[in-house]
Amino acid sequence: MKFKSLLAKPFASIVSSKIRKEMQRAVEDQDAILEDLVKTGRNTDFGKEHNFDAIHTYNEFKAAVPIRDYEQFKPYINKIKEGRHHVLWKGQPIYLAKTSGTTSGIKYIPISKESISNHIDTARNALLYYMSETGNSSFADGKMIFLSGSPELERIAGVPTGRLSGIVNHHVPRYLRTNQLPSYETNCIEDWETKLDQIVEETINQDMTLISGIPPWVQMYFDRLIARSGKPVGELFKNLDLLVYGGVNFEPYRAKLMESIGRPIHTIETFPASEGFIAFQDVQGGEGLLLNTNSGIFFEFVPAQEIFNEKPTRLSLKEVELGVNYALIINSNAGLWGYNIGDTVKFVSLNPYRIVVTGRIKHFISAFGEHVIGEEVEHSLMKAAGEEQVRITEFTVAPMVQTNGELPYHEWFVEFETMPADLATFAARVDENLRQKNIYYDDLLTGNILQPLKIRPVRRQGFIDYMKSIGKLGGQNKVPRLSNDRTFAEQLMQYLQ
Repeated sequence: MKFKSLLAKPFASIVSSKIRKEMQRAVEDQDAILEDLVKTGRNTDFGKEHNFDAIHTYNEFKAAVPIRDYEQFKPYINKIKEGRHHVLWKGQPIYLAKTSGTTSGIKYIPISKESISNHIDTARNALLYYMSETGNSSFADGKMIFLSGSPELERIAGVPTGRLSGIVNHHVPRYLRTNQLPSYETNCIEDWETKLDQIVEETINQDMTLISGIPPWVQMYFDRLIARSGKPVGELFKNLDLLVYGGVNFEPYRAKLMESIGRPIHTIETFPASEGFIAFQDVQGGEGLLLNTNSGIFFEFVPAQEIFNEKPTRLSLKEVELGVNYALIINSNAGLWGYNIGDTVKFVSLNPYRIVVTGRIKHFISAFGEHVIGEEVEHSLMKAAGEEQVRITEFTVAPMVQTNGELPYHEWFVEFETMPADLATFAARVDENLRQKNIYYDDLLTGNILQPLKIRPVRRQGFIDYMKSIGKLGGQNKVPRLSNDRTFAEQLMQYLQ
C-alpha cells in the first residue's frame, strides 16, 4: 500500500463513523439547521421582509416563506449582482455559481463562506465513505480526472463567478493536486472538443485510477481514448477501479461505458447541484443515495403533483413517505429560502434516508393529462433494451399533437448504439412498459385519446452534434429526457437517420 492510500484509511474510518451517527439523528439535525438558518437570516433583507423575528417553528416558517423558483428569486440575486450586502445571507457571497440548462437562461446561485464546505466536504466524504465500506483506497495513489467546466472566474460586483465545477477546482486539497488531471491550462479551454483532445493527450499514458464526470461526456472521453490507442479503457488504465458520476440517470449509459472499459469497476453516484450537494451513494450495490442531512441545508418536500398549486403541501424530513414523488425544496446557508431547485426525488429508505432522483419538474409530458416523468420513460426504454439486447446512446421524448387527422402520440427520439431487429416491435415493447408504469397514459390509449408511441431513430452522434450546435457540448450540460412542448424535438428533426 502506498503513502496516500495508507494515510487515507484512518481518515476514512473517522468520516464514515461520523456519517453513520448522522444517519441516526437526521431529523434532529434538520431541526437544528432550520433554527440556525432562521437565526442568521434575521438580519438580512430577506429575513426582514419575511418577518424572521417571529419564526420559531417550521409551521411559522412555511407561513412566512413561500416556495420560489429561480425566476421568482431573481430580484434578490440582482441586488447581489449590484453589490448589495446582507441580501439573502450575511455579507456577500464568496462566489456566484453560473449555471444554465438546455432550455433555460443563465442562473447565478450564491455560495457563501458557510456553504462552500457543503460542496467540498461532501465530495470528499463520498470517496472516504466508499473507502471505508469497500476497503479500497488504492485509487488515492494514482491519477484522477474530473471532467468539468473551466476554473477561470469572472467577477460580478467583486464576487468571483463561474461554473460550479470550476469553482470547486480551486478547492481541491493540496495533497491531491499532484494526482489531479488534466492540467489547469487544459481545464481552462472553453471549446469542449479541443479540450477533450488535450485531455486525451495528457492522460493516455498516465496511471488513471479514478474518473469522474457526467456519463455522456465520460463516454466521449472513452471513445477518443479507444480511437487513439486501439485498446479498451480498462486495458489502457490497468489500475482504473472507480467511476464517479452524477447529473443524469446512469442506466442508459451503463452498458456502453462498461463495454468501453472492458471489465467491471466500482461506481459512485452523486447528486451535486449549484444550489448544494444533495446526496451521495453510500452502499455499493444498494438502491438510492444518502441524503446529506447535516450540511447546512434544510430540506422540504412537496408532492410533485402539487408543486404548481398556490399553496402546496410542504413536508419536513420526518413527514415523508416511501415511494412518493416529491419536488425538492431547499433552504440553505448560502441564502436560498423555499427554493425549488427543479428536481423530483423519491425515498427508497427512511432508515437511513435514501432517495432516487426521478426527474425534473419542468421535464415531463402532460399534454393530455398523463404527466409522464423521467423515471417512467427511462424505465420503459431500458427494460425493453435489456430484453432485446439493444444499446441506447441517448434519447428524449416530446408530445406530437398536430397529426393531420391521426390520433396524437408521444414521439421518442432515440440514438441507438445497436439497432433493434424490428423497430416496430421494439417500440411496442417500450409502449407496453410505459402503460404498465403510468396508469394515466394507459387510460388515454385505452380510451383512444392517444395512439401508441413512435420512435424516430437519431443518426450516430446526432445528439452530440445538436448539443454542439447550441453551445451546450460537454461540462455539466445534459439532454432533457422529456419536454412538454416540441422546441427541442423540432430542432432534433435534422439529426434523424
